[in-house]
Amino acid sequence: MLILVPPSEGKAAPRRGRPLDPASLSFPELAAPRAEVLDALVALCTSDDPADAARVLGLGPTQGEEVRRDAALRDAPAARADRVYSGVLYEALDLGSLDGAARRRATSRLAVTSALFGLLRPGDRIPAYRLSGGVSLPGLGAVSAHWSRRLDPAVRAAVGRGLVVDLRSSTYASFWRPARDLAPRVVSVRVLQEHDGRRAVVSHLNKATKGRLVRDLLLDGGTPATPGRFADLLGSLGWKVQPGPAGRHGALLDVVVSEV
Repeated sequence: MLILVPPSEGKAAPRRGRPLDPASLSFPELAAPRAEVLDALVALCTSDDPADAARVLGLGPTQGEEVRRDAALRDAPAARADRVYSGVLYEALDLGSLDGAARRRATSRLAVTSALFGLLRPGDRIPAYRLSGGVSLPGLGAVSAHWSRRLDPAVRAAVGRGLVVDLRSSTYASFWRPARDLAPRVVSVRVLQEHDGRRAVVSHLNKATKGRLVRDLLLDGGTPATPGRFADLLGSLGWKVQPGPAGRHGALLDVVVSEV
């Protein structure tokens, strides 16, 4: 089973450690496209117009430090990706508190979709960076389009004959979509909050729920091979699920929660 998760915009910058070593990252087949994104990002942030770089990156006037950080990415201290990503999903997942078996499953089953690196495993050592999935870099174009042409072989190799569980946000879902032959082995999860009989997507709750869901999957260790068996597994773990129809990019599964 391969579990695809988004990165977090919030990142904890390592204070010490060796700098990024691109050759050490998982998914080595992505080395060339990673270098292209890194080159384009550093070139933008070391230009003579940091205000323009901030605009391209979608940053505000008080976020100049983010531009300077990206300019120094090649020399910045790096740490495990699961410690650098610090958003709501990762706080709820809390990989560091898992037992040894669950952490080993995280190493082999989790893959983070990254605008800078394409795909990462939790143990890959990276610096803190600022590059959102909706950015278009000078000389490269939209990073989503860049990765959408390059991720399929890596995803296929990683999942093998197993199931792809897609927990990515809509922005990062565009980085890779399954072809028709793989779609029957893909299930996308949507989190809905139920209140007074009505259901809606709530961003913060969506992220926290997905983090807790991944944690439960890693602790359980089950490896369902189909979307239907995946829904059954979540139900056995106490989640309220509602399977949806299969589409061109796989099956949809709603996870319904009631917490505010």
